[in-house]
Parts: sequence; C-alpha cells; structure tokens
Amino acid sequence: MSDLPEPTSWWQRAVVYQIYPRSFAAGQGGSGVGDLAGIIEHLDHIAWLGADAIWLSPVFRSPMADFGYDVSDFCDIDPVFGTLADLDRLVAEAHDRGMKVLLDWVPNHTSEQHPWFVESRSSRTNPKADWYVWRDEPANNWVAAFPPGERAWHWDEGRGQWYLRTFAHQQPDLNWDVSEVEAAMHATLRFWLDRGIDGFRMDVVHLIGKDIGRDDPAEAVARGWPHVPYNDIDITHDRLRRIRAVLDEYPGERTSVGEVYLLDEAAVARYYGAGDELHMSFNFPFLWAGAEASSLRGRITRTLEHLAPIGAWPTWVLSNHDVPRHRERHGGDERVARIMCLVLLTLPGTPFLYQGEELGLVDADVPPDQQVDPGGRDGCRAPIPWSAEPLHGWPTEPWLPFPPESDVRNVATMRDDPASILHLYRDALALRRGQDDLIGGRLEPLDLGGSVLAHRRGDGWIVVANFGDAAVDLTDAVVVAISSCRTLDGATVRSVPALTAVVARTA
Repeated sequence: MSDLPEPTSWWQRAVVYQIYPRSFAAGQGGSGVGDLAGIIEHLDHIAWLGADAIWLSPVFRSPMADFGYDVSDFCDIDPVFGTLADLDRLVAEAHDRGMKVLLDWVPNHTSEQHPWFVESRSSRTNPKADWYVWRDEPANNWVAAFPPGERAWHWDEGRGQWYLRTFAHQQPDLNWDVSEVEAAMHATLRFWLDRGIDGFRMDVVHLIGKDIGRDDPAEAVARGWPHVPYNDIDITHDRLRRIRAVLDEYPGERTSVGEVYLLDEAAVARYYGAGDELHMSFNFPFLWAGAEASSLRGRITRTLEHLAPIGAWPTWVLSNHDVPRHRERHGGDERVARIMCLVLLTLPGTPFLYQGEELGLVDADVPPDQQVDPGGRDGCRAPIPWSAEPLHGWPTEPWLPFPPESDVRNVATMRDDPASILHLYRDALALRRGQDDLIGGRLEPLDLGGSVLAHRRGDGWIVVANFGDAAVDLTDAVVVAISSCRTLDGATVRSVPALTAVVARTA
C-alpha cells in the first residue's frame, strides 16, 4: 500500500474538534442555547483533551430554518451566539492555547431572507435576478434533502417562477455560473481570513457546480433519495481552484476541508486536484462503515489507494451533527466505541472528533413535541453535559433534552475517573501527537482473522482491533502503549482479548 507523505503542515498534524455551538455550552448568564461565550469558557476542556483545532458549525446571522445553514449574512454573527467581538475574542483565546479555528462556510445556498435573494425574487430584471437558479418550469427531477421526498424546486408566487433549493425551501441555491456570485462569495472568505480565521469547513462544496439539465437516476427519485450525492461535474474543480487561490493569498497555511458527499473514494479524490483544490475532504464512506473489521478494512484500503498516490491527505471521522453518533449506530456497547477511538486516532491522516464523542455519548431521545430539526437530526445534537447536577452546567433548561446517562456521562465525573473513555481519548491523542508514525507514513494491513482489523504503522507500531468474541493470537510479543480497556497498558502480550483494541510496539 502506498505511503502518505510525512506531515509538514499544521492541518496534517492536527486533531480537529467539531463544536455544534447551540449545544456545546452557554456562557454565564446565558440561556438554554449555546453561544460563543460558552465556548470560550470551555476552551480549556478542549485544550486539556489535546485537540489542535476547533471547527464551529455555522454562527452567522440566520433565521435558523436549518439552524445556521440558512445564512442571511455571511459577515456577521447571529445574536443568539453573540457578536463579532465575541468571535474575535474566541479566536484570540484559542490561538493563545495553540489551537486553530475553522468556520463553517456555506457556499451552495443562502437563506431566503438574505438581501441577495430578497432582491433576486423581486423581479426578473433586477441586478441580482440571476444570482439564484430560476426557471419557468422545474428543469430536472431532483429531490430535495428535506423534507424527505419533496422536489428540489420551489414555486415563488411573486416572481412567478420556480427556484432550485437542494435543501429546505428557505435555502435557495446560489447560481455560481454568475461571476458576480463567485466574487461575492470569495469576499465572504476574505472577510473572515482578514480576522484571523485559520480555515473553513466547506458545506456541500461539490454543489457549487451543477448540470441543471441532467436528471438523477429514476430509481433514486422513486425512492425519494436527494440529489446531493449525485452532483459531480467538472466545472466545480475550476471553482475550487479559485477558492484555493483565495486561501493561498494569506499566510499561516489557511486550510479547507470539504463536505463532498459522494460515497465513492475515487470520486472524492478528484476534489483534491493536483494539490490546488481542497486541502482535505471528509471521508463519508469510512463514517458509514460498520464497526466490524472487513467493512473498515475495505474503506481504509480504498481511501489510501486513491489518495496516497496523488499525495492527498485523508480525513477520518466517526460522528458529526448530521448523523447518529457512532456509538448509537454501532449498537451502544462502550467497548466498541473504545475500539473505534483507537482505530480513528491511529490512522494516517487528520481525525475529526465530534463534541461529546469523548464522553461516549449516544443520541438523546427527543419526544415528537420537542423535535425541531427539518432533517430529523435532533438526537445527535443534544446538549453536552458538563457536570452531574440536574442542569449539567447549563444556566437554564437547554433547547433539547440531554443525552442518556448524563448524570455519569458528563465532563466533571469522567475527568475524575482515569478509567473513563474521556481519559482514553486524551491519552490516545497524547500518544498520537508524539509519534509521527501514527500521523502519516505507512499503513501495512495484517491478516489476523476475519473479525480483526490489524495493521502495522510506520517503524515498529502495530494496531490490533479485535471486534470478535474470542481472543486473537499475535505472531510476536508486543508491548502495549495504550489499550481500549486500559488494563493492558504497559503490558507485554501475545494475544488481544475479545472486544479490545491495542496500540503497541514490537517487544
């Protein structure tokens, strides 16, 4: 298997911690909705954990039809989160702790309340009439992401035309075929880069080029599958190169990670270009792999086969704000979640952690009368419990229910327990940080049986993840640096117990 290049840039060496601001923390005197002040107050938790960068889900002005992904002003902070001054303070505080800050940039669409769309829908002849995708009739059979099954075209009575909305009808798609739109969106990047932002997570960035006249497969439409994973056309790459050029104007290795929701590793590899498009792209095939050896092995192998030969840098992620948490998806057994922690943090590339993953959280059970998300994603967005008392460190009852077991699965309780999954994450991050062989370099698969994911890493490291119900024997004795159950840490072993992972060196 091809080697990755040695990590040289900060984003190659980093572990990135995703913050969903509404649910992370509310500042003193705040409400039940998380804000920038709350993030600042809890930056020390992220620094203690050992993450190198934070990514904030959108904090721009928004009517919140899609909780921030419907942007009404790309160059201001929504009052629910604070002010521009609060964001500047957050960046300064993070930088003081040695952490970078990424913002969530939404290039495909705006809110229907954005001034651009208000003007565009006002007539067919105004200066921004073509800034969005308007047609007299729906131009294709595309299905919107939500509500499930709805067509991706919405009728506007005032203008007397249909507009494209790949997501909710309150999120009209921008028309990147218009050069002024591209220039305006570049200006939004420069606004934040000028304020010291270190990079961007780029929401569904593969949608900025579209072939409007191309239908999706009839079978997919019949099943109500949304258009998003079928959008893949060449012109997008020209636009990504120009976006990359904007980032490259700035010092400090400003970076990008794309949400390219294509479920094929070869297709995603194209979005790195020749080192002149995205710096990184999220690895969704790996995210959706099951917690079992063959599925993970296949996704890891395919990713490295497509990325390593072109010098592209992988990402690895298990959970985010759009999908059920990985412990939830993988059946709820904390032993499996612990195994996945060590798998994630020892793969070559950049790992992304989702807030609360370090606590081993599962999704909250949100009653129907409290569900608010148009995409049904409330459960994975439940508030982070910081302490054991009833409000778990929040000033008032938060906007969504807490996840299960918050009386024990909270930061304060788990910090006091060195055997907790929280300390496993912290110790695994510390181990990774000190070993370049666990960041880049070589991954050589090992065959230890069908229920075991095993590989050599670099010079003398071995990672063994035993998903089976029986111990697995090793060819040689190894010295365990860290184990998912912690009882093996420091031991010399010749086998790995059932439902256990170890990161070790040859004895």
